[in-house]
Amino acid sequence: MRLSQFIKDNIEPILVEWESFARTMIPPAETMSVVELRDHAHEILLAIASEMDSTQSEKEREAKSKGLAVPFPKETFAAEHGGLRQRVGFDLSQLGAEYRALRATVLRLWMGKVGVVDAAVLEEVVRFNEGIDQGLAEAMATYSDHVANSRDTFLAVLGHDLRNPLSALSSCIQLLSLTGDAKPKERTLQIARRSIASINDMVTDLLEYTRTRLGRGIEVVPQEGNLGALCQEAFDEVCAAYPQRALVADLPGDVVLMFDAARMRQVLTNLLSNAVQHGDPAYPVVLLIRDDGAHATLVVKNRGRPIPPDAMQVIFNPLVQVATRESAPHERPATSLGLGLYIAREIVTGHGGTITVTSSAAEGTAFTVHLPRGEK
Repeated sequence: MRLSQFIKDNIEPILVEWESFARTMIPPAETMSVVELRDHAHEILLAIASEMDSTQSEKEREAKSKGLAVPFPKETFAAEHGGLRQRVGFDLSQLGAEYRALRATVLRLWMGKVGVVDAAVLEEVVRFNEGIDQGLAEAMATYSDHVANSRDTFLAVLGHDLRNPLSALSSCIQLLSLTGDAKPKERTLQIARRSIASINDMVTDLLEYTRTRLGRGIEVVPQEGNLGALCQEAFDEVCAAYPQRALVADLPGDVVLMFDAARMRQVLTNLLSNAVQHGDPAYPVVLLIRDDGAHATLVVKNRGRPIPPDAMQVIFNPLVQVATRESAPHERPATSLGLGLYIAREIVTGHGGTITVTSSAAEGTAFTVHLPRGEK
């Protein structure tokens, strides 16, 4: 049996085998549904099988092996697959691993059906490998385009967000040089301080993002402390920053464990601010702590429009723009660096903990942080 016909006749067994293999070697695949993981694999295989049945010159074969072949009509399934994989958090090495798994699965299953390996069999293998290579090249090209677009958007947002506080700071300096009245000066100084704090927060986020991308991680220095008291302080700060919004806290007075106070304050501020920005103002943002013995659990909840299912995989990832179907007044503004949740995850991971998110129209959105109590 020709390999192209084998693929067409055994598409489901191939995908079942490949799915099992992919889940063991590609970290993002571990939490993906069958539909998400198989995304476009069926169509990609059928397109390769169909192309294998076509005639091909030596020049066309060489071009395909180099990823330079003319793509299939319209946008190829492989190209679209590459873009979707970028959005759900795959990196380029994982995208390549996915294609290696697909290649290995098909050839292993087919070789079990082949009696004698002759020139015709080798020709089938070569044609299949050419198709896989072409598909991977198309997927990587689209993936890279999406990464470049995300990076450009990130830089544009950074420039916009920095311009606002810098402009306010410049105006404050000019006003201070003109006025002699103490009251206007105090108000101007308050605006200037907030602008400086805003710039400092953005620069800090950028430095910590860069640090994690260089493989150094975010430094965490745990010491024994009262997490309940820290949560109350962070809660009060966010309440002061958003006086028009309702926030509710259910905090036990004494939750002693090992943690880095400055870093956990950062996590709490990010989660609470995120909940305020995305939550429906008609409902309060809720912060609660549970003492689970070996662990402490923090939960930040808000009600409002749920996070789209396709965004759940990437919500903690930097430089990934999550497309929304329609705008809503409580959504994150377009001009946001989007590093808060990423940094929060890195800090929690540095504590040996985990952070997860659930979201539905009925229950709202909840970010849950589990922290080990640690050794004193």
